Formats: sequence, C-alpha cells, structure tokens
Amino acid sequence: MRPAAAFPRHIPEPEAAKVPEITAVFWTVKVLTTGMGEAASDWLGKISIVLAGAVGLLGLVTALWWQFRTRRYRPVVYWSAVAMVAVFGTMTADAPHKVLGLSYEITTAAYAIALALVFFLWRRTEGTLSIHSIVTRRRELWYWLTVLLTFALGTAAGDLTALALNLGFLPSAVLFAVVIAVPALAWWRFGLNPVVAFWSAYVVTRPLGASVADWLGKPPEIGGGLGFGDGTVTAVALVVFVLLVGYVARTRHGVQQRSDVAGGDSVAARSDVTRWS
Repeated sequence: MRPAAAFPRHIPEPEAAKVPEITAVFWTVKVLTTGMGEAASDWLGKISIVLAGAVGLLGLVTALWWQFRTRRYRPVVYWSAVAMVAVFGTMTADAPHKVLGLSYEITTAAYAIALALVFFLWRRTEGTLSIHSIVTRRRELWYWLTVLLTFALGTAAGDLTALALNLGFLPSAVLFAVVIAVPALAWWRFGLNPVVAFWSAYVVTRPLGASVADWLGKPPEIGGGLGFGDGTVTAVALVVFVLLVGYVARTRHGVQQRSDVAGGDSVAARSDVTRWS
C-alpha cells in the first residue's frame, strides 16, 4: 500500500471522516441497498450479461471516483457508492458460481478468507478498524475494499443457505435477522468491542437484505419466492432508497460532528459506543 503522499494530487485528502454515524437510519439504508443491489444485478443479468457487467463496473468506478473526490461525508455521494458496490458485489459473488461452476461453499469460504486477510492487513497498517477513523485516503481505500468484500461474502453466504442448503429465501432471511442481532446484543449486554460488533453486523446485512429481495422477487420454484420480479423489487427499493437518502441529506442526519479517532481501536471503541444507537 502506497503512502498517502504518493496518491494522485487530484484526489484530495479528506477534511473530515467520510462515513456516517452509526444510527438506526444507517442500518436501515444499508440493508435496503443490499436488497436493491441483489435485485438490480439479477434483473440486469436477465436482460444482458454484457449490460449488467458494464453497468456494474462503470457504475462502481464512477461512484467511487465521486466519493474519493469529496473531502467529507456527503450522504448522496456516499450512499450512491454503497449502492453501486452492492450491485457489483453481487456480480462478483455470482460470477465464480455461474461462470466457473464453483460451489457456494467454496465461494463463501474464499471470500471469508479474503475478508479476514484484509481486516488483518488494515489493522496492522492503520492500527484501527473503526469507521470513525476514515480520515485519510489510505484508510478510505481500506474501507471500500472491505465493504466490497463484505458484499461479495454476504451474497455468497445468502445463496449458500437459501439454495445450496435448501432453506429457502424467507427462512434464510429469518436466520440472518437472528444472526445480526447477536453482535448488537453482545455489545449492549456483554461488552463486546464496538468495532468488532459493528463489522460483524455489517457483514450480515448483505445476506439479510439479499435474502429478503430474493424472497420478494424470485418465483416460488426458486427458493420459495413470492414472484414479484427482480425489476419490480429494484424499482420499489430504489424509490425508498431515494426518499431515505434525500431525508438524510436534507436533515444532515448521521454527519459526524468531530473526528475522534486518530489512533488505535481503544479510542475508536469509545467513540463507537456513543454512536451505536
């Protein structure tokens, strides 16, 4: 990883933390983007694989370029990047299975190992994994690489439980809803490190949202879906997404008021505790 000074000068150094506060709205929009990305990717893929790949890759590059060009957290910019990572992350997870024929067990394990490695390298390089420490370009790169891998891992894990293990989409959604409550409860009642709790829950938002979207969009013969169609699910989710992000942008909800983290996770944990609500 190159030092921050080596990055192109046209990418400005952040002036403030470039991720939102951890609030109920944050988790709501995050789960929504996972479902929207899953449905949109599948819908585009049915129209044209080439179209899906072009929209996914170009959308991701454009959204991240826009995000890196900003110098502080901007709701529309940030959540647009998350939405495009959701679309591209779905494609990244689906391609090894559909193109290379790899099983969901293999892809889930591979992405889990890749994510663990990135966490290790990020922690070793920066001394913290807190999202409230995203105040440099290098940390922002680590952050978005991690986010992309969480989407790919979550997509593979959701397909593993729903399809490979034959649970179906609705039971998978219920399963992941229970799983995502575990780190929150462990932090609230048993003192789990907030940074660990956050990333544990963050990973699970992907299979949770994707399972709900697949349940709504897929036909009954595929995982017990309701059959509304991926296009319909995408459109409805997009409308709700625009309304929520518009609310966040208008009210400035979730904008971090100060940068608390410059060092390790001990400081980051104290910062995150005040924001887990």
